[in-house]
Amino acid sequence: MDLDQFAALRTPEGSVALDAAARVAGGDPLAAAAALRSAGMPPALAAAALTQAELRRRAVGKFGPAAAGMFLTRAGLEQATRGAVAARRARRLRAAGVRTLADLGCGLGADALAAARAGIRVYGVEADPLTAAMAAANAEAAGLAELFTVECGDATAFDVSRVDGVFCDPARRKAGTGRRVFDPNAYSPPWDFVVGLAARVPYTVVKVAPGIDHALIPAGAEAEWVSADGDLVEAALWCGRLAEVPRRATLLRGAAAHALTGSGDAEAPVGPIRRFLYDPDPAVVRAHLVAELAGALGATLADPSIAYLYADAPAATPFARRLEVTDVLPFSLKRLRALLRERRVGRVEILKRGSALEPEKLRRDLRLAGDEAASLVLTRVAGAPTVLVCRPAG
Repeated sequence: MDLDQFAALRTPEGSVALDAAARVAGGDPLAAAAALRSAGMPPALAAAALTQAELRRRAVGKFGPAAAGMFLTRAGLEQATRGAVAARRARRLRAAGVRTLADLGCGLGADALAAARAGIRVYGVEADPLTAAMAAANAEAAGLAELFTVECGDATAFDVSRVDGVFCDPARRKAGTGRRVFDPNAYSPPWDFVVGLAARVPYTVVKVAPGIDHALIPAGAEAEWVSADGDLVEAALWCGRLAEVPRRATLLRGAAAHALTGSGDAEAPVGPIRRFLYDPDPAVVRAHLVAELAGALGATLADPSIAYLYADAPAATPFARRLEVTDVLPFSLKRLRALLRERRVGRVEILKRGSALEPEKLRRDLRLAGDEAASLVLTRVAGAPTVLVCRPAG
């Protein structure tokens, strides 16, 4: 989509096209396009409306009902923060005393809109003209145009002395190609500029990829990893006055939020495999807080490099899934197949850490038959390939 096509969608005729597209979105795309053209819509307008309708349908999972009135791009939707995560961040900024915020690289405006809903005055800066225009339209559709304004320009040129807080989500994809960028100084804005914001603005938050190298985390910053319903969705660096702890893992489960904090430097004790296995949430693993979770559970690792925890007694925790270990085998396809056949296991889920085996290939090789279910955990113990046969433990 270009600016002319976007402008066409903003006309009364465009609104009619969007309404018609919403009614047929999700079905056969060729049939949907034919239906709009048969209603007398120009092909270009019909295509643009159908694209928006499909993107809005996909965006419901991130933005809820608000998605129905938003303007989106594929890349922008993929990179946008989930609504629940953005709202939580906005509440924390507001509670810290932030009243004016610069969103440098605001994209489609997901974070800026959440901040505006929290009562923060937001100045968005976006380098791409189409994305900037869509962000402004999204602010208008949400009734937040007075609290969230957008300018198209260079984020590095914005005068941050105008605000008391900065949020920056540097683009990690190359403009025009959509390819991922792995060199931080090839981000837009570049990493050196981004981390330098903390020295210029007392309240600075930087959204980063969950796989960020811990060596890139600035000294004194709080690094937080966030998972939503078990999916690791983002990481953020809270700098300056916003930093509270070195590392934080935040788990969002529906309307509930759970946080585990620590130094990120502790090491969990190592011991034998025990009755219960705990599979930590990916936010806990990425935050290097497995040792803190082990301490809370009275658990140990069976291998110092693999983040499965083991304990003798069950304990309730939101930070890990619990399984009960029924069998521990040095990995042998023949022995495992025989055991599962004896137990009449016909359905397995396969978890793995520290194993090179391909789960789907193993599933085929097991030639399962039966009406029972089990969980297989492929791992290492003292460097040896090991399989654990498990069952749910509540």
